[in-house]
Amino acid sequence: MPCTVIAGGFWGDEGKGKIISYLALKDKIDVCVRTGSVNAAHTVWIEGKRYAMHMVPAAFVHDKCRLLIGAGANVHVAKFLEETELANVKSRIGVDQQASIIEEKHSAQDKASAHLKGIGTTGWGVGPAIEERVRRTAKLAKDILELQPYLTDVAEEANSAIDNGKKVILEGTQGFMLSLFYGTYPYVTGRDTSASAICSEAGIGPTKIDEVLLVFKAFMTRVGAGPLPGEIPKEEAVKRGWFETAAGTGRERRSAPFNFEIAKKAVMVNGATQVAITKLDVLYTKCKGARKYEDLPAEAKEFIKEIEKQIGVPVVLIGTGQEVLDIIDRRA
Repeated sequence: MPCTVIAGGFWGDEGKGKIISYLALKDKIDVCVRTGSVNAAHTVWIEGKRYAMHMVPAAFVHDKCRLLIGAGANVHVAKFLEETELANVKSRIGVDQQASIIEEKHSAQDKASAHLKGIGTTGWGVGPAIEERVRRTAKLAKDILELQPYLTDVAEEANSAIDNGKKVILEGTQGFMLSLFYGTYPYVTGRDTSASAICSEAGIGPTKIDEVLLVFKAFMTRVGAGPLPGEIPKEEAVKRGWFETAAGTGRERRSAPFNFEIAKKAVMVNGATQVAITKLDVLYTKCKGARKYEDLPAEAKEFIKEIEKQIGVPVVLIGTGQEVLDIIDRRA
């Protein structure tokens, strides 16, 4: 590999957790650096058990993987400690000493102002925490007693791993269309969510990246307000099997068909070299559990071919079910 950036191509909820956990197991990833914050949950299904991780990197499923949270991330201390216990990763997870902290007051501010903005929020306090960091009054991980055992220099660790030929994943959160710069402003998150920003938050320079893997779902969903081209009514989404609720907050997701123009823009700005498509089995039920491309029905293959034709980037991973290993791997 040895260093791959994983980013979301739509409005989040594309299945990045599934793709990252698959790569962690399949490729025996050495280091995974998570960026972003607690407002994005990455869902991993392994052996019938569901994990929705807000802080711990999705690569936790590989027990030899070093798990890191970058300096550009915002740490919710209670959630971090809870998840390290849940995933049993205390001995192999680290937090950059300069990652900023989400305090209780930030959550209260977030919830209090949500109805005034009309933009929608998870209520975790991420926006107010980012505001405080920009004002240079934020608490940092190095200031928090409970985080002392986990403190490290993530940029140092990750760059050293890359320089030594180890396999590294940079785990982006949320989706490209929620980017503060490139998304549907003002209905966006408080940070850039592109591959470039993921590198920045993790402390990895662009010349050290080998692959940018952009994850799309076979259809689009988003939570909260803001435009969603081609949106279908909830009743129609239920009928098609597209209706979902957010893993982290339980909020209902709005649905729309795959949008090639948005996908092309996401590929361009992220500099994608590879693409993963998840939930193909929701669009074409005969795909469920398939592990080989030749086992897909003709219409599913045509859909994949059309995506590749339109965006000009190969679809290398195809999700065909919720379990980690329900993947068609087309990499050489």
